[in-house]
Amino acid sequence: MASALALSPTLLPLSRHRRSIFSPAAQIPLLSSIPRPHLLRGIVSLPLVPSGRVLWRVRAESTKQEREPMVPPFNVLITGSTKGIGLAFAKEFLKAGDNVVVCSRSAERVELTIKQLTEEFGEKHVWGTVCDVRKGEDVKALITFARDKLNYIDIWINNAGSNAYSYKPLAETADDDLMEVVTTNTIGVMICCREAINMMLNQPRGGHIFNIDGAGSDGRPTPRFAAYGATKQSVVHLTKSLQAELQMQDVKNVMVHNLSPGMVTTDLLMSGANTKQAKFFINILAEPPDVVAEYLVPSIRSVPSRQSMRPTYIRFLTGLKAYSQIFSRLAFGARRNRYVIED
Repeated sequence: MASALALSPTLLPLSRHRRSIFSPAAQIPLLSSIPRPHLLRGIVSLPLVPSGRVLWRVRAESTKQEREPMVPPFNVLITGSTKGIGLAFAKEFLKAGDNVVVCSRSAERVELTIKQLTEEFGEKHVWGTVCDVRKGEDVKALITFARDKLNYIDIWINNAGSNAYSYKPLAETADDDLMEVVTTNTIGVMICCREAINMMLNQPRGGHIFNIDGAGSDGRPTPRFAAYGATKQSVVHLTKSLQAELQMQDVKNVMVHNLSPGMVTTDLLMSGANTKQAKFFINILAEPPDVVAEYLVPSIRSVPSRQSMRPTYIRFLTGLKAYSQIFSRLAFGARRNRYVIED
């Protein structure tokens, strides 16, 4: 499902032109009382022994093992990849010659997607299975499936997300919709990160995990989909925390990154195009999934190609691009009624 939703005018204060609309908020300085990460590298736990001494356990498996260089074709796994931006990502990776595992909660959509992609790219490059990312047993089964088909995964993209197709004030939101949003966007990403890290730690080539952000990830308000915005900000925080954990443990073959597709014209986004403000910004800033994927996939593939293990934040809609398009609209009327008729 899509991971970027419509923005309200409150999300775009023109006076803050130096900050990307979709970039995370500035990092809060660490308190001086918190030990610096480089002093804690390798520490997994500090259990107390009877004598009162601290027993330091060092996790050294990933540092002792020589990491094999990552060279294409890459093995790629994308959650929520039977439609929208996830499916567009799958097509672009396949066009580049990579091997792809797609998944979805719907067995019917998985079957239709595999049929479509195999007809275009061949049976030896794409596989699919059912997976509900909210369930740990499903994600474990997904990894077993991926290993069976490809032996290892180089690139894992956490794309599955939900807004329960609900745009309304939080006070009017049903319990089921809240649970759908939070369990998919927060718990689901956590489970997938946990299982993907554990898998990649034992791979000679290591691996890269990309968590997709969305509206709200930079801390700006998301009225009418407050729960969604809160979960997307949590994704950015989760990614930073995992990066710090991997550094503390001196892991050198696994890295977690953020990926920002901006506003994508998926069913999820367009279902909220029912206000004047939403229509305005969708017409100005949104792009079709294939356009976004065509831009982002080469950037994603360049990370393992460079043999880089540094964290990255790859964005499609930068602040400069967004404000340029807004200016063109205000000055010349560009992009009016591009996707939806404005009032």
